[in-house]
Order: sequence, then structure tokens, then C-alpha cells
Amino acid sequence: MTVELPPLPYALEALEPHVSRKTLAVHHGNHHAAYVDKTRALVQRTPLESASLEEIVRSQADKPGPLFNAAAQSWNHAFLWQSMRPNGGGDATGAIAKRIERDFGSHNAFRQQFVKAATEQFASGWAWLVLDGDKLRIVATSNAATPLIGSQVPLLTLDVWEHAYYLDYQHRRLDYVTAFLAHLVNWDFANANLAGVRKAA
Repeated sequence: MTVELPPLPYALEALEPHVSRKTLAVHHGNHHAAYVDKTRALVQRTPLESASLEEIVRSQADKPGPLFNAAAQSWNHAFLWQSMRPNGGGDATGAIAKRIERDFGSHNAFRQQFVKAATEQFASGWAWLVLDGDKLRIVATSNAATPLIGSQVPLLTLDVWEHAYYLDYQHRRLDYVTAFLAHLVNWDFANANLAGVRKAA
């Protein structure tokens, strides 16, 4: 079986004070782990047992249900951990910085649109920076939905389910989103994803 819980790419306390050790331990060790366990249980002794997580998610795109929800959440969370880093955030760097200037007009305009998408996403979901054709866009998805199953290429994401921030921020989702943009965004990861699209083209 190929589906495993990936280790965090940093220590549990590495994102403090913006995301606490307690939140990260619960989020990764409980929520993410539970999605992985559910995915493994649902594909056991099926033709998908040896498939990659990405293949499982895509195979369920037209029949959302328990397997899609568990697998997509497993993939989304693995992508989330890479989207953050200690001492991250601030204006973008590298190739994606030029794309942000071109497609949003400025880094400030990008931040405003990202905050709007993340804070106005009703109930549980995700905010994403994606490449849509040749243009960067910000999109929000509900529950376990993911751009992985469409034509858009995810570059980075933020989890806006309450379990991602409630222990640290309670109802203050705006503060959590602002902290992500100012201190946690991993622009190296976004640039690597953008470079991967160029290489595949």
C-alpha cells in the first residue's frame, strides 16, 4: 500500500507563534492521520490498493463520497504542510513574484484577494493560489474539494477548516489568514510547483 502519512517538513514548534505546537500536533497527528487511515481502509483489497494518493483522488473525481473525501483531504493536507515554512511569508520571490505583479497588479492586490477568498469561504474549505492556463488565480473550495481534479494547477494552499486555527485564533479567521500571508507562506514551494508546470510543458 502506497498511501502513508507524510512527516511534517519542520518541527512541531517551528511555526510558532503563528501556528502553535498544539495545533500542529492535533492537525497533523489527528486530523491528517485520520484521513490517511480512512483512505487506506477504503482502498484495501481493491484495484486502488497500490495506486498513489493522487491517482486515488483523481479516480474518484466524478463520484464524490467517503473515499474521495478521505483521499482528497489526505492530499490537501500534505500540500498544506509544504505551503508553509518557518520565517516565510511576505512578498513573493522568484519567478512567481513577476507572475503576481502581472496577474494581480501588485503583491498588495494579491494579498487582498487571497484574504477575501479565505475569509469569505463559508464554513469549511480551502483557499488556493493556482495556475489556470497561463494566469495565476485565487480560488476557494469547499470541504474536501481540490483543484487537483481539474485543469488548474495548485501552487499553494491554506486550510480554513476550523480545526486548522481554532485553538490559536478561536473565531478570528482573518487573523489566521493574515499571519499565514505575513509569516508562513512558502514561496519556494510555490515556485517549485510553477517550475514543474514549465518543465512538463
